Amino acid sequence: MTRNIIAISHLARRIAGTTALALALAAPLALAPVLAPPAHAFFGGFGRIVYDPTNHAENLLTAARTLEQIDNQIASLQNEAQMLINQARDLASLPHSSLQQLQQNVGRTQQLIDEAQNIAFEVQEIDQAFELEYGMPDLSTSEQQLLTDARTRWSNTMGGLQDAMRVQAGVINNIEAQRAEMATLVEQSQGATGALQASQAGNQLLALQSQQLSDLTALLAATGRAEALSEAERAAAAEQGRIQRQRFLTPGTGYQPGNARMFNN
Repeated sequence: MTRNIIAISHLARRIAGTTALALALAAPLALAPVLAPPAHAFFGGFGRIVYDPTNHAENLLTAARTLEQIDNQIASLQNEAQMLINQARDLASLPHSSLQQLQQNVGRTQQLIDEAQNIAFEVQEIDQAFELEYGMPDLSTSEQQLLTDARTRWSNTMGGLQDAMRVQAGVINNIEAQRAEMATLVEQSQGATGALQASQAGNQLLALQSQQLSDLTALLAATGRAEALSEAERAAAAEQGRIQRQRFLTPGTGYQPGNARMFNN
């Protein structure tokens, strides 16, 4: 950018010098007679002076050609200066940046994901929770433990559903900021003065789309997590019901009839 400005300054000096030379050459042409009389000899204090009209005409023709070449050089220098100006415009950076706004939007969504209740979005924690709370119970598990596990699974499901709704609300809140940023970027792109500004505006629009895809990914992940927890709770409840029914029907451990006394006599 600085080099282009210096080059333009040099071109301006060259154009000014060439223009001055052209004016200097054009002045005698304007003052010279168009139709010259035959050659005459003049006598003065400094000797004999001969005026040749043919030679004078040739000199005028040479001066005219020289002036035409100078005009061509001036036009060439002007074109070169305009080319450097256009290059400077192409190298100008876009004055607007969406990076901070996009990072804020992604940060808000990421915070909602990090605040997932009970079971986080981590493979190791998910494996541990399913092994302890969603594993297959056996006949030796106490009724109290079965009830505790059922309540824990219900709590996980409700937490997953709430997390999904919170992420949905966060994504919806980001829409307004995305709309305003998109309008700004489109305006900047339409008013770009050079290729670099237009390219930077296009890149920022692509970054905005990436942020929207990030929100969509987070939303799908939270919704899928809630559905998976709900299905896991349903499957675990069905297995727990089977174990409890089997325990009730097993001889010696189910219901045992006894004597009932309704009165003290």
